[in-house]
Amino acid sequence: MADVSTPEGPRRVRVTSPRTSAARRPIIPTGTREIDEQTRLGEVYMSSLIQSQLRLALAVIGGAAIVLGGIPLLFALVPATRTFDVFGLPLPWLILGIVVYPVVYVAARIYVRHAERIEAEFTEFVGRQ
Repeated sequence: MADVSTPEGPRRVRVTSPRTSAARRPIIPTGTREIDEQTRLGEVYMSSLIQSQLRLALAVIGGAAIVLGGIPLLFALVPATRTFDVFGLPLPWLILGIVVYPVVYVAARIYVRHAERIEAEFTEFVGRQ
């Protein structure tokens, strides 16, 4: 048999896609691209998200502070509550030892639920842009 290899080595073949000559679609800026590239619009999106989260946090903290801060006010304004007993326990101990925890838990659940909603709405909005 004869040797068919050339002294230069194997011949290179260029493989191309049939779509290389097709017109390319213009790149449409999306909200996520704006955020990733840190453009001015991306900064506006992020500051909007941060402001929404801050408003939510301040509202939940304010509500919990009013409820929990109202307990000492209740004891100060209504002296009978200081000596009132429930199931043999003084009312201040019952409120401060037991009732406070469900209030904090509910505040945390409200915060998490609303924060997830804010983030889902933001993600949906940015994805549409």
